[in-house]
Amino acid sequence: MIRFALFGVGLIGSVHANNIATHPGTTLQYVYDVNAEAAQRAAARYGARVALSPDEIWATYDVDAVLIASSTNTHADLLSGAIKARKPVYCEKPIDLNIERVKTVVQEAYHSNLPIMIGFSRRFDENHLGVREAIQNGAIGNIEMMHLVSRAQEPPPISYVKVSGGQFRDQTIHFFDLVCWLADAAPVEVYAAGAVLVDPAIGEAGDIDTSMLILRMPNGALCHIDNSRRTTYGYDERIEAFGSAGMVQSNLKPTREVALYKGTKTISDGLHASWFERLQPSFAVALATFVQVLEGNNVPYPSLMDGLRAQIIAEAAIESLHAHQPVKITYWQPE
Repeated sequence: MIRFALFGVGLIGSVHANNIATHPGTTLQYVYDVNAEAAQRAAARYGARVALSPDEIWATYDVDAVLIASSTNTHADLLSGAIKARKPVYCEKPIDLNIERVKTVVQEAYHSNLPIMIGFSRRFDENHLGVREAIQNGAIGNIEMMHLVSRAQEPPPISYVKVSGGQFRDQTIHFFDLVCWLADAAPVEVYAAGAVLVDPAIGEAGDIDTSMLILRMPNGALCHIDNSRRTTYGYDERIEAFGSAGMVQSNLKPTREVALYKGTKTISDGLHASWFERLQPSFAVALATFVQVLEGNNVPYPSLMDGLRAQIIAEAAIESLHAHQPVKITYWQPE
């Protein structure tokens, strides 16, 4: 039985707590949150103990791995603590909003040989996995174009926007990772354009809510990502990969696959109301994959280096947004 300590019991932390508690090979041993009442409630629900500080978790022998789902500004310090304590980590994205701090943590981890997984849960969505499988087995030939859509039903609270690091670091970073994962290659150039069309308060907070990006891949293939913080029809996430021998799509996912045919009209069920409803199952699959890694199985997972790569792309996209021109992407490697 793998004993977990969980940092953060907000929305995503609560999902992880339930997944740890219900997975047959794991148990929730400790919970830590700056909100002591929230930590107490989660601990009571799942039979865990409340840690009074991260140091308590680093020092104990009763924890085999940690899961970091706390606020972004805590991720890097908690990762560093886990590395020093020699505890494997599952950490939600992003690693940190400061790319230099990210590099420091990656350097710390580089020679540790610890399993460190970043929470790019979209890799574990069955539709997206189908796209990757088609690409990997050569069904569409060589990739020539990709199109990824990321449109949330409604914008997050302005209080969140102000600390999120911006649309590219917060929302689009998942899709930067998907591009690399699907193509088995990292883009070499990015051009980003953005606007504030949904909520003026987002612009006043220094962010954008609507954007388009073009990524150029090493072989010349082009990838287009479009993002919006608002739809009027539910959560919209799609992938299309077009190749020399065909095309593969991860289509819109309605709440049910039911269609009513009546007269001259077809009435179908709509989309999930939010990204969370659409993607919640992928979190359990992601945890199960991490458990397989901890058990010594050789299975692929989004690594700390993958998290660094996606964030480097995000930083280049931000630079392009402000410069109004394409930006070459320079990747960094630890020594």
